[in-house]
Amino acid sequence: MDLAISTGAQGLMWAILSLGVFLSFRILDVPDMTCEGSFPLGGAIAATMVVAGVSPWLAIVAAVIGGMVAGAVTGILYTKLKIPAILAGILTMIALYSINLHIMGKANVSLLRTDTIFRLASRFLDCGSSVAALVVSGGLILVLVLWVYWFFGTELGMCIRATGFNVHMMRAQGVNTDTMTILGLLLSNGLISACGAVVAQNNGFADVGMGIGTLVIGLASIIIGEVVLNATSFKTSLIAVMVGSVIYRVIIAVVLYMGMEPNDLKLFTAVVVVLALSMPLIKTHIAAGKEG
Repeated sequence: MDLAISTGAQGLMWAILSLGVFLSFRILDVPDMTCEGSFPLGGAIAATMVVAGVSPWLAIVAAVIGGMVAGAVTGILYTKLKIPAILAGILTMIALYSINLHIMGKANVSLLRTDTIFRLASRFLDCGSSVAALVVSGGLILVLVLWVYWFFGTELGMCIRATGFNVHMMRAQGVNTDTMTILGLLLSNGLISACGAVVAQNNGFADVGMGIGTLVIGLASIIIGEVVLNATSFKTSLIAVMVGSVIYRVIIAVVLYMGMEPNDLKLFTAVVVVLALSMPLIKTHIAAGKEG
């Protein structure tokens, strides 16, 4: 039971990352690699501030601001300097590696003897760490999903969505598409950095290499959710992000329980993404076979 609760909490926690990746890849249609730098950036900022005695909640806010700055830098490189999106993200990611080291002062910062949002919640709710993690993670992702749903229903949010859908049409309408793209990447990396801050507090440490593979994890969660729920609208897509993240974590927990080596998880994740991406084509071939 405790394993199930912990797995669910992990899924909801990492859904914040998937939500950020969803904004860049699905809404903006921009392949942004910044996330592998902004994720550990959030962890580095949060861990350093918590160790210094700052409120863990305030540390998450600071992490969000840091991630937004990183996303804005990538957006400026992409829109103003006309650097290809993937390369712009990689350049920011590389720069963030050094920045994260400077923030932490070393490669790893421990949070084992500090108050994190999960320890505070555990004491407040008088419950175990797994239940506290589930409640906090569930509350955070629910608030963020509702906020994203509301924001992208506003005029500004619709402009960002329309820019990702058809940038030429929006330019013809007189919309500054560069600003919309920068704003979208800013929000995306703010969410990803927030996830890094939350994960670091849950794990009890922040590490400069904790962002490796986060992009694939986010994409895997999104694709799994979309395949399972057959997401066709913005609302169902947001729900699919949460569902896919939880399913992905359940899959990981199952394969680890069955004896898979932890070193093989990245390879397994890549295979899962390939299978998920291939599902529409596989379904088409199956349907064609039945009709034949």
